[in-house]
Amino acid sequence: MGKAGKNAAKDLTTGSPFRLILGFAVPLLFGMLFQQFYSMVDTIIVGRALGSKALAAVGSTGSINFMIIGFCMGVCNGFAIPVSQMFGARDYRALRKYVTNSAWLSAIFAVVMTVGTCILCRQILVWMDTPSDIIDGAYSYIFIIFVGIPVIYLYNLLSAIIRSLGDSKSPLIFLGISSVLNIILDLLLVLPMGVAGTAVATVVSQGISGLLCLFYMKKKFDILRFEKEDWKLEKRYALRLCGMGIPMGLQYSITAIGSVILQTSVNSLGSVAVASVTAASKISQFFCCMFDALGSTMATFAGQNVGAKKLDRVDEGIRTSVLIGAVYSILAFAVLYFFGNNICLLFVNSSEMEIINNAHRLLIINSALYVAVVFVNVVRFTIQGMGYSKLAILAGVCEMIARSVVGFVFVPLLGYNAVCFANPVAWIMADLFLVPAYLKLSKKMKKQFGVA
Repeated sequence: MGKAGKNAAKDLTTGSPFRLILGFAVPLLFGMLFQQFYSMVDTIIVGRALGSKALAAVGSTGSINFMIIGFCMGVCNGFAIPVSQMFGARDYRALRKYVTNSAWLSAIFAVVMTVGTCILCRQILVWMDTPSDIIDGAYSYIFIIFVGIPVIYLYNLLSAIIRSLGDSKSPLIFLGISSVLNIILDLLLVLPMGVAGTAVATVVSQGISGLLCLFYMKKKFDILRFEKEDWKLEKRYALRLCGMGIPMGLQYSITAIGSVILQTSVNSLGSVAVASVTAASKISQFFCCMFDALGSTMATFAGQNVGAKKLDRVDEGIRTSVLIGAVYSILAFAVLYFFGNNICLLFVNSSEMEIINNAHRLLIINSALYVAVVFVNVVRFTIQGMGYSKLAILAGVCEMIARSVVGFVFVPLLGYNAVCFANPVAWIMADLFLVPAYLKLSKKMKKQFGVA
């Protein structure tokens, strides 16, 4: 083992779980809000400046975007789990090996995925039955996003590693900078370049935030002072990283397959339905950042405490996170119920009443069951932080099946109303698997560690 030295890392294995979780989650929440904010700004500028067809074009790529980019994010979050566990165990030499091996693997994944998705992306849009009046705009947008996959890996890997060492504040600062840059580039590029301009703005901004993370890590974390030997790609480290990262990436992608099937069904309802779902989804994603922040917090919290063999703190962390998330869910529902239609006006003109009413209906139904998302994120990320990423894939399978059934069976029968219930059904299905799975896993690990 090495010495920690002077660094920006934070130990989550001692102290009040409530204070630690809240203190870690709040900066993470603001970072995610920044991310969603500039994603919303993209959509607002497109909808306002280019019209509802352009809004639908960007929105029609949402599920395939989530499937591919979600895999990248999941892999990077998975790669950070052994880092947090080694930090909790105070094994800094192994920690550095995991960091460097994750860098090599991320580079390989990024090259393969960029080439593959750029070649196939137009055909995927055709397979998804993207309406002919928006497919060209959709292709222009998503192709550029896929070209930027390497910078997506750069930012998500480095920010995940920083968070695994207990620092959730610094990525917030870097995202704030990139958010401002993204908005400026949007305003400069959207009119001359159309929807392609907003994609360029997103890729450039995320690249800047990734570089800022890199410079910060080199300056602030003494435990990441690498030697030449640390950079050797070693089989045992690479295999464990893949065992953590690939299942987490697949969990996102498997979940997204259901979203792709659902999006295909929405596409069959026409561009008005696509625009309605796009506006509602952007708003809902913004409000769901709290659940994502709590989930990511629990991945790091569980990882460090499992490394320190403090499983009782993991249980307490889940209870704390669920309580925070449940209170927030009630507040979010109230806001969206009473003001959701006004928020929709950010995306379309007041004359587009059908789109506004459709989007508001989806927001009310989804937010009424936000408490189900609390359990999905908190329990799933906890299981991943404990080192059982493969188990969490099955939750993604549950979500995929639920959305697929709604898309294949109920949307053709009930139309847009069925779309509104797709996410709540998927969340509940995932919870029915995750909660019993965690209870069984926790009991098994306590016995393994000799904890009463």
